[in-house]
Amino acid sequence: MSKSNKAVLLSALVFPGAGHLFLKKHITGAVLVCASLVALYLIVADILEKALAIVEKIERGEVSPDVAAIAELLSRQPMGNESQLLDAALPVLVICWVIGIADSYRCGRALDKNEVPG
Repeated sequence: MSKSNKAVLLSALVFPGAGHLFLKKHITGAVLVCASLVALYLIVADILEKALAIVEKIERGEVSPDVAAIAELLSRQPMGNESQLLDAALPVLVICWVIGIADSYRCGRALDKNEVPG
């Protein structure tokens, strides 16, 4: 299997930047990994915060443990600066993933062309 294919599979299936790290493009890989980790952290932290708030309301008896009641509560979540940050985090994660796949393929192809079989 060529380096470009391995790098693409690592970037696509493992994590953005993994293909670059495999190709020894450490700075690019580190930038993609860090940006993706920050975006993923913001997404997961927001989801957990909302989930814990709903669990607390269910435990206190303010909300019935019903799917419809929970969906209603989720739809009434306040919008603010945190929501704007979350709205930016998902596109950043997707963009990092796409850049990681495309650029690792490009870098891998360049390395494959420079290798002389023998």
